[in-house]
Amino acid sequence: MATRRHLANAIRALTMDAVQKAKSGHPGAPMGMADIAEVLWNDHMNHNPTNPEWADRDRFILSNGHGSMLIYSLLHLSGYDLPMSSLSSFRQLHSQCAGHPEYGYAPGIETTTGPLGQGITNAVGFAMAEKLMADQFNKPGHDIVDHNTYVFLGDGCLMEGISHEAAALAGTWGLGKLVAFWDDNNISIDGHIDGWYTDDTVKRFEAYGWHVVSVDGHDADAITAAVNEAKSVTDKPSMICCKTIIGFGSPNKSGSHDCHGAALGDEEVALVRKELNWDAAPFEVPADVYEGWDAKASGASKEAAWNAKFEAYSAEFPELAAEFTRRNSDELPANWKEATDAFIAETNEAGATLASRQASQKTIAALAPLLPEFLGGSADLTGSNLTSCDSFKHVSGKEPGNYISYGVREFGMYAIMNGMALHGGLIPFGGTFHMFSDYAKSAFRMAALMKIRTIAVLTHDSIGQGEDGPTHQPIENTSAMRYIPNMDVWRPSDSVEVAIAWTSAVERKDGPSSLVFSRQGIVGRTHDTADFEGMRKGAYVLVEAKGTADVIIIATGSEVDLAVKAQAELAADGVNARVVSMPSTNVFDRQDQAYKDSILTPGVKRVAVEAGVTDFWRKYVGLEGGVVGIDTFGESAPGGVLMEHFGFTVENVVKVVKATL
Repeated sequence: MATRRHLANAIRALTMDAVQKAKSGHPGAPMGMADIAEVLWNDHMNHNPTNPEWADRDRFILSNGHGSMLIYSLLHLSGYDLPMSSLSSFRQLHSQCAGHPEYGYAPGIETTTGPLGQGITNAVGFAMAEKLMADQFNKPGHDIVDHNTYVFLGDGCLMEGISHEAAALAGTWGLGKLVAFWDDNNISIDGHIDGWYTDDTVKRFEAYGWHVVSVDGHDADAITAAVNEAKSVTDKPSMICCKTIIGFGSPNKSGSHDCHGAALGDEEVALVRKELNWDAAPFEVPADVYEGWDAKASGASKEAAWNAKFEAYSAEFPELAAEFTRRNSDELPANWKEATDAFIAETNEAGATLASRQASQKTIAALAPLLPEFLGGSADLTGSNLTSCDSFKHVSGKEPGNYISYGVREFGMYAIMNGMALHGGLIPFGGTFHMFSDYAKSAFRMAALMKIRTIAVLTHDSIGQGEDGPTHQPIENTSAMRYIPNMDVWRPSDSVEVAIAWTSAVERKDGPSSLVFSRQGIVGRTHDTADFEGMRKGAYVLVEAKGTADVIIIATGSEVDLAVKAQAELAADGVNARVVSMPSTNVFDRQDQAYKDSILTPGVKRVAVEAGVTDFWRKYVGLEGGVVGIDTFGESAPGGVLMEHFGFTVENVVKVVKATL
């Protein structure tokens, strides 16, 4: 039977061989953390390689995702459907083993990591989701939600500011089932970190309210004791500080940044084999090592035991069991369409004039009773974002609930939401001012990359925000969000479009949505019900031209009313204008060409109207078209004054249309 060190050395060998073959990668961290990984995966992880989606599995996140060969080795060795051919094609086109772990590529990858700090923040989201789901479903004697979240992280993760946001909130919540392992190797890309990272990490995490213990990261017995101690502390997250040697086993490069992000070289690889007494050829693993790692039988047994628990739970609580199954299957409630169609019809009939953030709150209040999985929140702007409603109960980790005050942590909030969405069973949304979407852009990008459902509520959408001035007035943000591949951005023009945007975001399962709402009031209107389908397609003809259209005016949000009023004035001057409301450019772009041509007739000149940067709209209006927009920062004044000052008036829209024609 292989020794623990020999089992760990399998990770080291596979890592250096894959990096060497690819001629790129990061061998240092996997080789340094191999002993920690061996203890965790062989003695503590509850998982089933034959069913990576088992609902109550422990979650493992590699926050220092540059060390991706660590997780690929673990998955392969323990029995996941990740063949050696995938490891040997590390970092090659379409390989399951991408340069950084990619969610959806290989079974067992819980989240995409690489941008440092986001993995530990996702892990906080996983642990928060576990706690919330346990609060909702567990009953005395029936703990069907009872799993841990384990996360590996390095110095780089701790240097990133988002780690402070996430770790502080985790301590406040008392996330006792979150266990982090810090790879304390004193090395980053630029070399020894003494010149730029001298934080007292132990005191830092103790101050956050974490349980902290320090160990030799190459001593299996010490690691085991630390994990057992961490699991016994149920009211605090745990940080296990593991003193390691980066590139462990490399005679000439261990302990140095030389092995952090580059292949070791053929000569050094050969020396490592001698140092570790590893006789197997590249990409070969001895039978006794495979036997020592194989978790298929134990994993199946653990899942079978849970299935028996769930069967007993189902007998006693059949409705809760059915709800748990539905939510983990990512299916909406059976009455979803009927109920939301009724709400949209009621909203249309009311035709109320509201700020779209207010219409959003009304929609949230209507959706929340339908969706037990709805999980709201805001980054300390609940009263401004209007993201809460009477049926929500605030939660801080101490009491059950479904609305989270994240504090002033925009980036942390959205990266935590990514972890929650990945965990399953919840549909998280979070609000902030649109201006601060810049702080969270990388988390939005990761959600889009992973094709997961999170919903951002971004209010105070333009210079209409008013008196707070240009620091709080988003000019470029809406367009910037639209440029993120797979992100759906909605900027609705009335309460019905708001309701459609919200239901579309909830129904979407293959990516995130950003809902951009106004502070200022938006004119209410009652639509022909035929418009609803057009709204769902991202754009529709709101008001048709009287006769053949001479020009098409495209508008979003509060500026749609300007377009409608400008059309009337143009008609009086003999100009036939069609008004198109385009609440989501991203959704519209996915429609077939026939539909797009039916809305934006080829050959007809176009003018776009939006209180944001102008260049984005050239894709729709062309160089010969017109754009009423703003390419400077705003000013501090009442929103209505600013709109007029910067040319968002009926008169200016008419002027630009005539100039375009």
